[in-house]
Amino acid sequence: MLRPRYEIETLASNVHGGLDYKELEELGISPQEILDFSVSTNPFGPPPGIEKALKQASIDNYPDSEAAELRMLLAREIGVSPGNLLIGSGSTELIRLIATAYFGNDDTVIIPQPTYGEYEIACRIAGAQVIRQRMPEEKGFQLNLGETIDLIEKHHPKGIFICNPNNPSGQYLSKADVRKIISTASNTLVVLDEAYIAFIQDPWISTDLIKKNNVVILRSMTKDYALAGLRLGYLIAPEPIISVLKKVKPPWNVSSVAQSAGVFVLEANGYLEGCHREINKAKDYLVKELKRIGFSPLPSQGNFFLVKVGDAFSFRQSLLRKGILVRDCTSFGLPDYIRLAPRSMADCRRLIKAIKDFGVY
Repeated sequence: MLRPRYEIETLASNVHGGLDYKELEELGISPQEILDFSVSTNPFGPPPGIEKALKQASIDNYPDSEAAELRMLLAREIGVSPGNLLIGSGSTELIRLIATAYFGNDDTVIIPQPTYGEYEIACRIAGAQVIRQRMPEEKGFQLNLGETIDLIEKHHPKGIFICNPNNPSGQYLSKADVRKIISTASNTLVVLDEAYIAFIQDPWISTDLIKKNNVVILRSMTKDYALAGLRLGYLIAPEPIISVLKKVKPPWNVSSVAQSAGVFVLEANGYLEGCHREINKAKDYLVKELKRIGFSPLPSQGNFFLVKVGDAFSFRQSLLRKGILVRDCTSFGLPDYIRLAPRSMADCRRLIKAIKDFGVY
């Protein structure tokens, strides 16, 4: 049998939130019956009227490989040059492009953990060695900045991934802390993943960081506007980095339908603000009710939070049989925790009732 590269042969698969259709089929549950608290996307769906934009997309021609219209709108929205933007089929594709373009067999990459598993997957595909910095449970999984700086100075890594706010903990680093990392890692590619930044209350502006020439900022329209079925993300970086990434980007990587959706949602003024108010209300309700039951949800500035439940696998399975899906955080190295992302108030009440009624705690 023809063998793949060693890095691929030994690569473990990554686990994500969302529906596992095979699992649901085995349990005899219809996907339409599931209340999904396991994914941290906007629970209220895309802005009304998006169906018309999707129908208007041209599917008989190849899409614009440059996504020019969407890039122009995004550039105007966030205050950067179109030349500082690259559009991707979700931010995960962009993570893999970064690893492909910049990391190789002799390189090391620092990844504070627990965090999004695709950073390590992308690095291992590229053949790079990963240095894991563990964020301690007793500190609420906050980053030890001094330890991070020590690791950078010791290993001189080719790259470092900073998820901000971090998935799954929801911890949000200050601009001063991120600047310290960047200034220490002057010869390191700093990837600042802001996939959930749209859900942070009063976030600091990060776009000026690309002036440092070694910074890439990732963002996810999939999360913001509930476009998971279309996949849409973008990165902000200095033009030389954009030029490099274009060399490894597949042609036509973002479909015409996804580009049309992106243009439409950017013109839906005020939509996200209304969603944020409802998400924050639902999050406050869940935290309060879980505390009343006897749990201790961890503080989070994101649109999701961790809850220690003892046996996350069993907890998830018990709720799933009742049509409710939560994120088992075993894949993050946290087998005692689940992650919850708020939905509508009605859905949140159903979750709390299920926990009480079925005694899964």
